Amino acid sequence: MLVVAHSISRDSLILVRAGLPEFLAAYGSEAQCAEVLFTWRWPRGFVCPECARAEGYTTIQTHGLLQCRHCRHQTSLTAGTVFAYSKLALTIWFLALYLLTQQKNAISALELKRQLGVSYNTAWSLKHKLLQVMLERDANRQLTGVIEIDDVYWGGECHGQTPGRGSPNKTPFVAALAKTHDGHPVALRMSVAEGFRKNELAAWTEKFVHPNSIVVTDGLGCFRGVAAAGGGHQPVVTGGGAASVELEDFRWLNTILGNVKNALHGTYHELSPQHLPRYLAEFCYRFNRPFDLATMLPRLGYAAAHTTPIPYRLLKLAEARW
Repeated sequence: MLVVAHSISRDSLILVRAGLPEFLAAYGSEAQCAEVLFTWRWPRGFVCPECARAEGYTTIQTHGLLQCRHCRHQTSLTAGTVFAYSKLALTIWFLALYLLTQQKNAISALELKRQLGVSYNTAWSLKHKLLQVMLERDANRQLTGVIEIDDVYWGGECHGQTPGRGSPNKTPFVAALAKTHDGHPVALRMSVAEGFRKNELAAWTEKFVHPNSIVVTDGLGCFRGVAAAGGGHQPVVTGGGAASVELEDFRWLNTILGNVKNALHGTYHELSPQHLPRYLAEFCYRFNRPFDLATMLPRLGYAAAHTTPIPYRLLKLAEARW
């Protein structure tokens, strides 16, 4: 069952327990979606994006605009948010939020196209805008506690190309899992990297690992960068072969990475390496909120209402490494 947010005032949200039929009943009209989006964007009442005054607004019915009573600036409900510059109805956006947050695994743009009844390009654009919201939401989150870190590659070797780590078809990324001191996993980060070098891992550690953490890695030389960044580093020489992935020190991380790779292979017919950061961010966003599945839709919707617009031309560009 899903808990969805339904606005009863502009100052509060109540949670209503609902399945898909109840979700459609709560968000089935454009007016219902607009009311909730207003609350996500201005939880304490309208604030003019131009003059920052909270003196109320007048609705311009003919154009669907909100006009500030102080400076007369006019804005739309979606201006300045991820929903901006879209011709899609808000009901389509909300259904996409539902489908992205309530699936056990990811949902492909092709399946989203079928579910929403839109073109593939529209579904791809909508999905990647919401994935970008997930990416930005956790962008500055630091891991703390006991942290397992491993070097990982996405992609395989192509015939005739350089084998192993040097294969141009492989995209390297850092996978890190934060655990409590009793071994319970609590947070996940997966960051595409330029390569596994000491300086790269030192910079990554400074940004994403709290100084008081204990970092456990294998014996790969690049992980000396963890200690160089001032972190508490505990290298474990794992050796090679199948036995190396069964070590208790990396059991949780290896299990999660196996699940992530299986889900990616099972969901996407083809996954572009240039957009891999967004796809990985989707799994991290979901993992980092495991006991809050019921409120993931309103939380992601709130984040989308506070994320700047992302033009299609920028969506198509390669994502930064981290």
